[in-house]
Formats: sequence, C-alpha cells, structure tokens
Amino acid sequence: MTQTLSVALLQQAIDLDKTKNLNLFLAEIEKAASQGAQLVCLPELHMGPYFPITENFEHYQHAETIPGPTTDALGMLAKKLQIVIVCSIFEKRAPGLYHNTAVVLEKDGSIAGMYRKMHIPDDPGFYEKYYFTPGDLGFNPIQTSIGKLGVLVCWDQWYPEAARIMALKGADILIYPTAIGYHKDSKSGFVKDRDAWQTIQRSHAIANALPVLVINRVGYEKDPNGLLEGTQFWGHSFIAGPQGEIIKQAGDTVETLTAEIDFKETEQIRQFWPFLRDRRIDAYEGILQRYL
Repeated sequence: MTQTLSVALLQQAIDLDKTKNLNLFLAEIEKAASQGAQLVCLPELHMGPYFPITENFEHYQHAETIPGPTTDALGMLAKKLQIVIVCSIFEKRAPGLYHNTAVVLEKDGSIAGMYRKMHIPDDPGFYEKYYFTPGDLGFNPIQTSIGKLGVLVCWDQWYPEAARIMALKGADILIYPTAIGYHKDSKSGFVKDRDAWQTIQRSHAIANALPVLVINRVGYEKDPNGLLEGTQFWGHSFIAGPQGEIIKQAGDTVETLTAEIDFKETEQIRQFWPFLRDRRIDAYEGILQRYL
C-alpha cells in the first residue's frame, strides 16, 4: 500500500437517464484523475434515481449483474487511468435475488472485491427491504494496490460494529457510498438528522483511528406515485481524518472533494490512544443479543 493517498469523492445530482449518468461519472472520474486522484468514490446507486423511495416491481428491470455493463465501463476507465474506483450497483444476483452492492475496481480494470450492504432500512421513502436481500459477504476489507478498503454502504454507517470489524480485519480506510436526505414534508428536523449522520461517522474515525470517506448525492427526487413530497438529498459529503477531524466537506450542490490521506497517522494515533489494546473482549458477550 501507499503511505499517502490522493482521494476524490464525486457528489452529484442523478439523472433519470442511466446512460447520461454513466457518461457524467466517466467524465468526472477522468477529471479527478487528471488532478492526481488515485482513488475515486461514487455515491450509492449512482446509475439512476434513488428508486426505493417507493415499492414498485418495475424497478427490478434496472438491476444488473456483476460483472456487468457498469463494472465493465468503469473497469476499462480504471485501467486506462491507473486508478482505483469504488462504485455502487443494484445487483441482480439471480432471478428474484437482488443486492445493494459496492464494487471496487483495481488499477488493472479487474474487480478487486465487492461488499453487499448488510443493514437494510425500511422507512418512509427508503423502502430498501422490498428490493434488497441483506448482504452475505460479511465485513471484510477489500485488498487493493493502494491499501485495504473498508467499504460499507449508507445505512451501515449508523452501526459501530460494522466499522469496528472492518478495523479489526485491517482496513486502512472506511468508505461509505451514501444516498441520504430528507422529505420535503419533514424539513424542520433535517439539520439535527444531518448533524447526527456526520457525528456517528466521525466517531467511527475516532474509535478506530481510521480516515473516513462519505459520498452522498444531491438534488430533489420526487415520488413517482405522488404519495410523498419526495426526497431532497442533502449532500454534505465529507472526508474525515483518523481523529474525526473534518478535512474537507461539501455543501448541498454538485461538487468534487479531494484530499491527501496520510496512512501513517493511524499507527501514531493508536499508540497514544490505544483503544484496541484496552478493549475488554472478555466482557462483550451482550453485544450479540438483540436486547438485554
């Protein structure tokens, strides 16, 4: 792995047209690589609108296999640019079996690994349980030429267990492709929600002494059935250092975040904040219970 890593997060508004989205991200990835990015990360389900805003079986037609057209196109670009890309796919694993899957593409264009979203939400406007089978690959960092990437997806970001296991398995960085925002009819509380969302992920950085990359989308996406006011995705993608410090943060418009990550900081911080040393693994059996 490299000691330092130049990263780019592509915060974008997503179009209805899948081809248009792919071409947009191909162009933005090229631009980021031309500015020195070695790792480029895309938001959750970036190939189209966030369809789980409703339950509609017609959306299954947009799922694709892995490997498939999106990973093929992004893999070719990764090879051309000699970079690593983290993308997000509505995966068709088999007829009637679908996942929300993050895929890591290596510099040679191959699939370095993938992660199937483990925690699946089911809330108004976020009806993911209708579409996605919970992941079965576990929490395993993906080995790449630039380090071990601890890739998790959106709702996973609320669970310290997921981040901790990635850290214990040697992840060098935590990465969260995300699609999160607020409904127009519930705007009043969204600032607290957004602050909580950022705080929990900064806490993963602190507890594990790992840098954290969070990539969200922006823009308003309406409910095609007219049952909800629609979702305003709040953006605010950010890059946090291993003490939870904000290195870079986006606003609520289209933006590319870039930063240089120094992996040496993890060892230094763990030496004077030895959280892993002082864990009482002999006393944590209760964590495996649903409720005590």
